Amino acid sequence: MDQNPVSPPSTAPTAATRLADELFAVVGLLDTEHGLRRALSDPGKPAAEKAAVTATLLHGRVTGRTEALVVAAAESRWATSGDMVDALEELAIGAMVLAADADDGLDELEDGLFRFGRVIASQPDLRAALADLSLPADRKQGLLDTLLSGKVTAVTLRLISQMVAHPRGRQLTVSLDMCASIAARRREQLIAVVRTATELSQPQRRRLADALAASYGHPVHLNVVIDPSVVGGISVQIGDELIDGTAASRLVAVRRKLAG
Repeated sequence: MDQNPVSPPSTAPTAATRLADELFAVVGLLDTEHGLRRALSDPGKPAAEKAAVTATLLHGRVTGRTEALVVAAAESRWATSGDMVDALEELAIGAMVLAADADDGLDELEDGLFRFGRVIASQPDLRAALADLSLPADRKQGLLDTLLSGKVTAVTLRLISQMVAHPRGRQLTVSLDMCASIAARRREQLIAVVRTATELSQPQRRRLADALAASYGHPVHLNVVIDPSVVGGISVQIGDELIDGTAASRLVAVRRKLAG
């Protein structure tokens, strides 16, 4: 797949969220209209022809910024039609991230996505309700508003709402992880999931984040999980790498040796 044709421009929060909403709407249209999606991503058609069709479809219905991005995507070459739509979705998520960043809310966005992901993972009934195709969209939005209003930023709620309304064949936890990864890439920051039996103080968080940043060569954002099963110490997971210094893990190791 080619690289994304255009990156979302730097813009004010209101403009960024409008850009995101319009791009999400285009993604929804292309996911529904399979023939249109294939036509706009067909590598056998001239780029100018695809650009003209896209401009005719969108002109006057979306902002010029959104139209330019979708035209650029249509002009590009893609391995599959799905790749083009995936790229547009990433641009939409990126615009939401820009909105959060412009409002100094990037940390809150990442924390909100992570915390809600934990809630979803631990509550199968809630997860099933939000994934239920027969449940009306306004009911799902009402459920999200009840759960999250006042607890996360407006941009975070808006992005989570998009992921719930348009799952695109993914589990919600996967969609939330994808959004968090895009947010982390905004500042080339790694995400570390830290498990500890007790809450870490702000100085402890700073020291841990600084130590991990020195080890990995990038800033590290900490997502801290309070886990009573951790007897002492902490475990840190970054991607597929686990740094485990918990007493619980050492007890397991001792038991294994005794059993042997």
